[in-house]
Parts: sequence; C-alpha cells; structure tokens
Amino acid sequence: MTDTASKRSRATPRPAGASPTYRRIVLKLSGEALQGKLGFGIDAGVLDVLARQIKEVKDLGVEVTVVVGGGNIFRGLSASSATGMERATADYMGMLATAINGLALQDALERLKVPTRVQTAIEIAKIAEPYIRRRAIRHLEKGRVVIFVGGIGSPFFTTDTTAALRAIEIGAGVVLKATNVDGVYSADPQKDRTAKRFTHVNFMEVLKRRLNVMDATAVSLCMDNNLPIIVFNLHRPGNICRAVCGEPVGTIVDNR
Repeated sequence: MTDTASKRSRATPRPAGASPTYRRIVLKLSGEALQGKLGFGIDAGVLDVLARQIKEVKDLGVEVTVVVGGGNIFRGLSASSATGMERATADYMGMLATAINGLALQDALERLKVPTRVQTAIEIAKIAEPYIRRRAIRHLEKGRVVIFVGGIGSPFFTTDTTAALRAIEIGAGVVLKATNVDGVYSADPQKDRTAKRFTHVNFMEVLKRRLNVMDATAVSLCMDNNLPIIVFNLHRPGNICRAVCGEPVGTIVDNR
C-alpha cells in the first residue's frame, strides 16, 4: 500500500451512525499484509493505515484483538521445504517473526494513543507479556487492544489456527480474516478469470472443496464452536469497520 492509500484511509469518514454487530473480535493479519509493496519487512505507511483502521473500530466501543503472522520476515514451512531445515526449528523462527510484527503494530497504535498490550505464547519476557487468557480478557475490558504473537507456542500450527483458538478462548464473536482479495473464490482470482466469488459459504463446503479461507484445523475449530469467519480485502479503507458493523464486505463463512 502506498502513501496515497494511506491518505485515502485517513480521509475515509466513519460510517454515520455506525453500530457494531460484534462486541469482541479477533482480526487476523498475515505478515505479508505489513510488507506492502516492499516484498520483505515492514512498510511504515501500511502499518500506519492498519493502526488507524483498528483505532476506528475501537472507537466504536468494540474490544479488539489482533493475531499477526510473520511471513513478511520468515515463513517456517517454506524455509523447511526449501532448505531442509528441521520443521520445528523453522516454525519457532517464524514465531519470533510474529513477535517483531506485533511490537511494530503496538508502536503504531500507541502513537495514535491507543493503549495496547502484546501477549506471546513463547517466553520473551523482556518485550511481551505471556499469554494468559484471563489477563487478555481483563485488558479488553479496560479498553486495550491485545496483540497475540508467537502462534500457539508449538510448531506445526499456523497463525490461522492461533486466531481461531484465541477467538474461542476469549469469547470473540467473529474472526476477521484480512486478505489481498475481496472474499472467498472458487479458484485463485489472480490466476483464473472465471473464478467465482462467494458472498456466503458454509464450513463443510470450505472443507470439501478445499477453498482458500484458512487451514483445515482453523476451519474445523470455528465450525465446531459455531464461530463465524469474515474474509475481506484489507486494502480497501474502512473495510474493517464495515465488517464489524455487519455491512456486506467479502465472504461470510459459518454453519448456515
């Protein structure tokens, strides 16, 4: 996302009379979302846009948590496949990458005067709190944004699974899956022009057709706990707020 996109986001007014549909949310951000057009690392302009959109949602009275990936810095599965690195070691390195992203997002939010806490599933006490469910909920009740890093603390699990698990643990009403496309498609829309976009799809259909929503573990967790997922385009200013307010953006995935 460029500086122009950043200016557009700042100029986008909050919908008049916007009323949130969900009281508590988990926003799932991929690491790639933070790199913008850099190809690697963290784009400061993108970070600022994200922080402003999160603040916009929080200002509606919504309790916001964020699960952030680390693929803009290090992706465990890819490293393991490409170099022969032990998968567990590669995954732990990926967990450390999520901590870097989480600290960057915390800084961007606090520059906007949004109180924020980073909680980690792996022990890095100098820079982040350990993940404790009751403490996370208490932070939310006090009006703080909570960023979950370090995955679930174990290798072989994705940050999608982390988002689903944390949402269930803290009693969130929805998982907002921010992507580069405007919903769930029958095929990759960047490769197949005939790909059809769904406005609604149920969990069983996602699993049967292997649709690109989240990994099967995350989808199964959401299905078993009746936790809806909204997949939407992160790069359209105001989309996070629109999704929280129940406006039709992207694709809703649930048990219906």
